[in-house]
Amino acid sequence: MTNQIAHTLGEMLAGLSPNLSEGSFLFVTLPTSQEAGDAIDAAIGCFREDEGQSLIMPREAALALGFADGPPMRHIVLRVHSSLEGVGLTAAVAGRLADHGIACNVVAAYHHDHLFVPAERAEEALRLLNALQREAR
Repeated sequence: MTNQIAHTLGEMLAGLSPNLSEGSFLFVTLPTSQEAGDAIDAAIGCFREDEGQSLIMPREAALALGFADGPPMRHIVLRVHSSLEGVGLTAAVAGRLADHGIACNVVAAYHHDHLFVPAERAEEALRLLNALQREAR
């Protein structure tokens, strides 16, 4: 579904096109009083919460900036351009992974949805998502 916005669950699943990014990522947090500076520059995602800023960072960058190591996550981009008003994509994707005991943290952005799964299960998650796409076609 290149350059076309998918609106229905069927269209979104048929165009899923999951892509596993290189490297691993950490979820880290900055207390509200801490200066973000270099951490924000290195982050691929950020969300402000009452407790502080949550950042998603390449693991190497996070460790270099002094953040504690945590569970390494891999990043899967769903290449389908889904409508922000589309219903069911997150549930279908997270549900398929949950059925196989794979944790999934979903970040929805303007163009694509981004999944963060445990590094050791990333290849399996990718296979499951590709199967989900094939089933929808």
